[in-house]
Amino acid sequence: MPYRLWRWPLEGTGLLSSSSTFRTVPPTADVVIIGGGVMGASTAFHLAESGVQNIVVVERGDLGCGSSGKPIGGVRAQFSDPLNIELGNRSLRAYQDFPHRPGAGIRLDTVGYLFLLSTAQQATDFENSVRIQNSLGVPSRMIGPSEAHRLCPYISTDGLVAAAYSPTDGHARPGLVVQGYARSANQAGVTLATHTAVTGIDTRSDRITAVHTDHGTISCATVICTAGAWSAQIGDMLGINLPVRPVRRQLAFTAPLTPPAPRIPFTIDFSSTGYFHNSDDGLLFGLADPDQQDGFDTDWTPEWLELFRGAARRRAPALADMEIADGWAGLYEVTPDHNALIGRSGEVHNFLYATGFSGHGFLQAPAVGEIVRDLYLDREPFVDVTPLSADRFMTGAEVRPEAHVV
Repeated sequence: MPYRLWRWPLEGTGLLSSSSTFRTVPPTADVVIIGGGVMGASTAFHLAESGVQNIVVVERGDLGCGSSGKPIGGVRAQFSDPLNIELGNRSLRAYQDFPHRPGAGIRLDTVGYLFLLSTAQQATDFENSVRIQNSLGVPSRMIGPSEAHRLCPYISTDGLVAAAYSPTDGHARPGLVVQGYARSANQAGVTLATHTAVTGIDTRSDRITAVHTDHGTISCATVICTAGAWSAQIGDMLGINLPVRPVRRQLAFTAPLTPPAPRIPFTIDFSSTGYFHNSDDGLLFGLADPDQQDGFDTDWTPEWLELFRGAARRRAPALADMEIADGWAGLYEVTPDHNALIGRSGEVHNFLYATGFSGHGFLQAPAVGEIVRDLYLDREPFVDVTPLSADRFMTGAEVRPEAHVV
């Protein structure tokens, strides 16, 4: 069956639109981006904005059909190391400016992020992180249990030692971000080849010469991998180790609440990883299952809710018995140290990658799109991402692991 190749603006509020039907991909490209999620869309936008021509985005399904199309959408700069803080903070500013550049509403709600801390060690660790964040312009602060309860009336302060809060964090709609970037890139001439799977990559010496897809072959000068949970498979085609593994994550939506839920921060119980925030006329719940096995399974299992309910009974009891209307499961793209892979391959010189964000891809996508653009153009990025090279796992120079929370 023919696939869709978009060369005009996407219509409406959805991600799907078609103008003409083609049976082959373009025969040549200067840049092939593999993966049409938020990272691929951001990269395409930033390249096209800087004047790069002849870009093709190849996506195995619909744009944003992987993790990017899902509704968590947290955006924050509260991290424990300067590099991730700077990626998050720059992306926050880009999301605030998104209605003007590229020009799309993304339902950004700047409600803040609230981390709930149950031990003295957690409080000490977050105090250290807040000092680093403040030094980089992030207005986070440590607060006591009573102020945390004022910000989020659902929580119980029993056993709560402290909390960390940053008012400029919040959440947005990933699907609208993908659409906004893709529309602008499309208007600039980027070809978006959906329902097109990469089947192989040709190399000669230390360079890629062509990308094979199930709709034809594209001779190309550069390949950028933004394939998320599927990135290891792309690396295998080149003999390059991109240590990304897929891990299922599940969430749930409550039935509409009467009276409506108060406007609350994106709230995370750090000990359990349970989190919740406003979503339309109810709440969104999530929690990382520590026993979840690797794999591409995205079936939602309602039994998972008992994990969240167990955590909620301790930290936010009113949430434990709320009626659930729907749920969703998607994939995290996880690396061994829970930090991203960003860089240019030292083995195949026209291969770049931005993947393995371990749950942080959406909130870092604008900044990473800029960085990949600069790496492609041989310009110095706004921050040194050398520590995020995939080669770190061969040299034993892993980055300090980030806490595995949204």
